[in-house]
Amino acid sequence: MALPFLPGNQFDRNLGKTKYHLSHHFDVKNEVAMDVGDFKPGVGGEPLSWKKPPPKHSAIPRGSGSAVPAFVAFDKQVLSFDAYYQEAINERREERYRVRKCKILFYLEDDSLQVVEPRLRNAGIPQGTIIKRHRIPKPAPHDDEFYTVEDLNVGNEIVLYSRHFKMTDCDQFTANFLKKMGVDIGQPVMIPDDPYMNHRKALDESMQPLRPYEKKDTLKQFLDHDRHVLRFDCFWDDTGAMFGDHRDMVLHYFLADDTIEIREKIPPNAGRDSTSVFLRRGKLPKDVIPLLKPGEHTDRTVLNVFGPMGHGGRYILDSLKTGAVNIQYYSDQDLCIGAEVNVWGRKFKLLSCDDFTKEYYNTKYGINDFSPITLEKNQPIKTTRQYPPYNGFGTEEDSLQNCLHLDPGPPKKDFLKFMDKDRKGLDSNVLRFLAIMQTDDPINKERRFIISYFLADDTLLVFEPPQKNTGVSGGKFLERGRVKKPGQERYGVDFPEYYKASDMFIGACVNIHNFYFELIDADEYALAYMESNSREFPYASAGSLMSALHEAGVANGNSLPMFQNTMSYESFASAIQSALGPNNRPTPHQILSLARYYSIGNERPNNENLERLVAKAQAQLNRANFENFEALADQCVYTDRNRTGFISRDEIRTACRSLRVPIQTELLGALIAHLPENEQGLIDYCNFVTLINWRKCPVPESVAADSTEDFVGGKKKTDVSRINAEKMLADLFSSGNNAC
Repeated sequence: MALPFLPGNQFDRNLGKTKYHLSHHFDVKNEVAMDVGDFKPGVGGEPLSWKKPPPKHSAIPRGSGSAVPAFVAFDKQVLSFDAYYQEAINERREERYRVRKCKILFYLEDDSLQVVEPRLRNAGIPQGTIIKRHRIPKPAPHDDEFYTVEDLNVGNEIVLYSRHFKMTDCDQFTANFLKKMGVDIGQPVMIPDDPYMNHRKALDESMQPLRPYEKKDTLKQFLDHDRHVLRFDCFWDDTGAMFGDHRDMVLHYFLADDTIEIREKIPPNAGRDSTSVFLRRGKLPKDVIPLLKPGEHTDRTVLNVFGPMGHGGRYILDSLKTGAVNIQYYSDQDLCIGAEVNVWGRKFKLLSCDDFTKEYYNTKYGINDFSPITLEKNQPIKTTRQYPPYNGFGTEEDSLQNCLHLDPGPPKKDFLKFMDKDRKGLDSNVLRFLAIMQTDDPINKERRFIISYFLADDTLLVFEPPQKNTGVSGGKFLERGRVKKPGQERYGVDFPEYYKASDMFIGACVNIHNFYFELIDADEYALAYMESNSREFPYASAGSLMSALHEAGVANGNSLPMFQNTMSYESFASAIQSALGPNNRPTPHQILSLARYYSIGNERPNNENLERLVAKAQAQLNRANFENFEALADQCVYTDRNRTGFISRDEIRTACRSLRVPIQTELLGALIAHLPENEQGLIDYCNFVTLINWRKCPVPESVAADSTEDFVGGKKKTDVSRINAEKMLADLFSSGNNAC
């Protein structure tokens, strides 16, 4: 019973106390500031009954040096102990318990524990981390405390979540650390044997190895020869098959796993699929493998020793492999230049190899000869496509499009030839010839025709210039187009042959729709063009006639007396025909080309020819009603920078074209060529404008009417009136004989 609350009956509870300070919520532990409000004591540090005591940490003595926190001082420092525990087995009759070896890891930075069990082969149980890393409490009744470093030592037994772990040994770092703390380390303890693992070990030792001994581990070969590939260029002759041809291949041999891959070299426009893999990567057998039964080709053969099929039977592996299927595959020693490889029934011949392959075979097998093999491929026979005959609709090219395409289109033209031979400035690329008609009709014999051959598209245009007192009005005789040569089948299979540029020369007879025309002359542009392209026009070359004259002169003792020093064109032509004889008659074009080569200068046109050209130009200007002569004069003055009154022929031609003066190109060129020039070769442009001014200086129409024959080339050329035969003889019998 309590004493009454009276004076003299009270008990002083603070008797003997010397500390009366209040507790605090924050404190410093191991140099780390932390909250200790849950564990703070009462006044003066007296523990309170309702407050739980703070957990204890490892008491590690302070070392020398500066003070640092524990998680920094003991970072990555772990104590390792070897331990084991026994696990009861109740479900198996072969064993009653197991001894499970493990390692206990103690982390000094935060006093956490981790238990790890090493993995064993064929253990049949989950292994690895048994208890993950964390602070582990002690068993009851001290479950409010955690394990610290003071509780760990060799020989001690600790309880971790109801499992008893016996620590048997520690590593060297752990032993040194415990000695520094003053702990007496116990003696190492042997871990008892596990009866189940001993039983498994005995079973493994009693097993017999496979016979004969085989090496199935290819890891070393893969590591040594990964990305090492032998490359051979090979050839497959498939011409024996229908639509077969020669095929170029590349064989890749992979040293990492002895597999072969074949790729095809597909040339452009081969008509084959774009997939270049001919044989996918894999082992290639030397012989064709027949179709095997299911289970006939396996890695191991199972033998039924005794007992029924299914449950209760006894089986063993066939170590001798008496019934195994032996398949031989290609290896690197089977491949060399010149060898034939059987690729599933197809014979591939190895022709050459790359530098890495040469180095590999030289190092491993000592081979030095790597001469490539060159095969002569049989050229495929080009078969001509057979087309149906021409049906008469359109041209032959139009009808051919129906045979080449399901959706026929217009025939393609030679665009490059058109761009090369089309008109370019003053270069017309048109060959004009003067022709007469070969007929018995006296009226048609007197007619004259101008045949124009267009080099851009090989077409012909026949024009008949009007002549006085002929009874024929003249004009266009044949529309421009290609002309077939006579004597060809009209509805034939082959393409018809048309007249070409080489068929046009002076002296040739052209059959145009059963009208026979003989070419008797050509304009200056046509003659110059054919002489500059003598390979295309052989009759325009003076060298062919010079060779024939040289042979005739050698046969006559290196002399041709019929040629004089200077000869006219008619005498020169008669002398050539007399020298060559009746059996070797040259064409008029050959004689004209040789005469032009050895002509004595070109005579300047006289005033009569100039007057005819002026009359012709005035007639065209009058017909077009052109009167802008002042602008033409101003353009010439603008061109004359020095105001001399003279400009070049090209500048006069450019001024006329800039103002679109309606004079034909050929007529304008001939007119400018006949104009007189000064010492510098320039033309008086005021005189030129005055001459063509049909208003102020008209020319009688009679003169203009007679100018047609001279313009179209009806008369003989005047520039070959005199020929230097002496120079020709000197070149003919010279040592080189290559003047032409």
